[in-house]
Amino acid sequence: MMDHGKNKRQEVKMLNRKLLEVSGVLNVESFDSEEFLLETECGFMAIKGQNLHIKNLSLEQGLVAIEGYVHSLGYIDANSQDKSKGFLGKLFK
Repeated sequence: MMDHGKNKRQEVKMLNRKLLEVSGVLNVESFDSEEFLLETECGFMAIKGQNLHIKNLSLEQGLVAIEGYVHSLGYIDANSQDKSKGFLGKLFK
């Protein structure tokens, strides 16, 4: 089992489902107007919504700000069986 979050700090801040700010971001794996996949210090994070776009990005500081209408966000565990059938499965069709 991975030790997500140990000695790591991540903040997620959302304003009215229209602006999402995430710290602790290592990489933006993929994104389009409906789905973002971020690699963070606490695991992979999937963000789904409408008209999503990057407002600010600073990988040096580990910060990403996303604008649009957020429907959901969550972490994808490496051992999760939903991973291949869910979000990542859709990406690689």
